[in-house]
Amino acid sequence: MFSVTAQPLIAKDSEVYELRIYTTQEGKLDALLARFRDHTCRLFEKHGIKNIGYWVPLSKEDGAENTLIYILKHTSEAGAKASFSEFGKDPEWQAARKASEKNGKILAKPPESLFLKTTDYSPPLLIEAANGKRVFEMRTYTTPPGKLDALHSRFRDHTIKLFSKHGMNHVCYWVPTSPMNEPGTKLIYILSHASPEAGLASFTAFRADPEWIAAKAESEKDGVLTLPQPEGVKSIYMQATNFSPIR
Repeated sequence: MFSVTAQPLIAKDSEVYELRIYTTQEGKLDALLARFRDHTCRLFEKHGIKNIGYWVPLSKEDGAENTLIYILKHTSEAGAKASFSEFGKDPEWQAARKASEKNGKILAKPPESLFLKTTDYSPPLLIEAANGKRVFEMRTYTTPPGKLDALHSRFRDHTIKLFSKHGMNHVCYWVPTSPMNEPGTKLIYILSHASPEAGLASFTAFRADPEWIAAKAESEKDGVLTLPQPEGVKSIYMQATNFSPIR
């Protein structure tokens, strides 16, 4: 059992989250993490950007050696643009970036960014600092056209409850916000587990649960709700950084 200090975040209608993924040059992940730890996170808050969670994948295949995945919260998409504009012009940020890159650029490519809004069935997002080791799992579902509402119904009526039954802890559930961000076919959510092995055991028990088997069959009587693998369901196990608000 984890002991936590939790603060709920209740989103206003205009507020959005942002999923950002950074890929570094070989051997530069530690330099990126140091820059976030020592400068970036504090400067984000200075310019109205709320830090939510920062993670590094656990497996090499998912980018353990060169990837940082993080979630921010903004007053709005327009607010995010304004905040990042001011952040980029901040002399302290410019100096920190220059110092961190004295031995070469840190990023291998431009950051990936996706604006998100919470689903109506997502539990309130809690800023938790767990007293105990745990891992996080980010899962991305892609549906055939026109099937996202049915997937939401299945999560709302069955999946959420059964995840809890089988020992999975909910962090948050989101969908992309705009045409540029692929709305209508994506569900992105994060769970936490005691360990990767515990997560795999929970999903094994979940998939064998008669209630889940019946709910899945009923929801898919007019066709499957996710695309075939590997496009349909993607899972990344992650470890929170030591400066992540959620950890």
